[in-house]
Amino acid sequence: MRKIIRKLACVAAAWALSGGMVVGGTTAAAAAGAAASPGPVGLELPRPTGRFPVGRDTLHLVDRGRKDPWVPTAGRELMVSLYYPALAGTGTPAAYMTEAEARALLTDRGDLGRYVTPEQVASVRTHSRQGALPRPGRGRLPLVVLSPGFTLTRFSLTTLAEDLASRGYVVASLDHAYEADGASFPGGRTLGCEACAQVFPDRSLGRVSDGRAKDVSFLLDRLTGDRPAWRYARLIDARHVGMAGHSIGGASAASAMAADPRVDAGVNLDGTFFAPLPEQGLGGRPFLLVGGDPALLPPDLDDPSWPQAWPRLDGWKRWVTVTGMGHPGFTDWPVLGDQVGYPHPETPLSGTRSQQITRAYVGDFFDLHLKGRPAPRLDGPTAADPEVVFTHP
Repeated sequence: MRKIIRKLACVAAAWALSGGMVVGGTTAAAAAGAAASPGPVGLELPRPTGRFPVGRDTLHLVDRGRKDPWVPTAGRELMVSLYYPALAGTGTPAAYMTEAEARALLTDRGDLGRYVTPEQVASVRTHSRQGALPRPGRGRLPLVVLSPGFTLTRFSLTTLAEDLASRGYVVASLDHAYEADGASFPGGRTLGCEACAQVFPDRSLGRVSDGRAKDVSFLLDRLTGDRPAWRYARLIDARHVGMAGHSIGGASAASAMAADPRVDAGVNLDGTFFAPLPEQGLGGRPFLLVGGDPALLPPDLDDPSWPQAWPRLDGWKRWVTVTGMGHPGFTDWPVLGDQVGYPHPETPLSGTRSQQITRAYVGDFFDLHLKGRPAPRLDGPTAADPEVVFTHP
């Protein structure tokens, strides 16, 4: 597992649909001579693997009891996309993201705009329906919270969110204010990454994990409390809550578990633990580490945080790495990059295969620990997934 500050600095500067890293002020794709003009291509996310149609709702939450850690003049805000099993044929097709968010994505990621336009990114076909009615007769469902990587919006994990909902979960995917490039908030506001200028100079990225843990506790209060903020909160089984995230969002899953006993199980998708786990562990709760291929990164990016964290994971645990998958492979971007011909210098494994593995292992983990269903895929290596390596420190 190799992720440190330099890696996140590259992320903040240059993640794109391929996850291309900065090389001399341009992306590695451009340095390699790749070039294309945006064409009339229709982009589509992978179809969910579960059997239920997916609904989506949107919620804006403000924690009026807490100031934003990056902009202290503001209360802490969250944008939440809620995905859930839906009644077929209800609602309208859900947009992927706004054009303002797509434009911010392309502006901040250099040469990507040579392959795709903001309009094309915003119009990516999803497999959820905005405002759909919940599927009746299912009882209460486990809740999974998703937190994106630093500088990325919640839409980077849409494929995973839709898949979990299709398998019978309520999914709350978060935008943490001022921690992404171009997240849209009410009032026509597109918020930039104010946190970036504050955490990189002094390497205080642990502040991000700690702040997101507080965000998750506030979210659970608002979704499962006596006066829930969501109209379909009755769907949620508050006794079964999981959290997964990419990059620092994955590290934040452990921070949330350390801070809040309501989070029963966690998944870290390729994220450095900038905030160390407590010495006493996580109360025996299960945790899954899924890392990118360490062979894809130079040795000077070696990161000791996973070996250090491993002994403090005191419940069921697994540590796997995925051969050929780079850091962005856990997000939607390589899937979409495949469709526009944008090369993946950091993640040679195809976007389609990367997402097959991500969805399978995350979904099976939550099936095992939130639903009590067998998950033999997590017992050890399998011929069906030759890229997945079970790793131990």
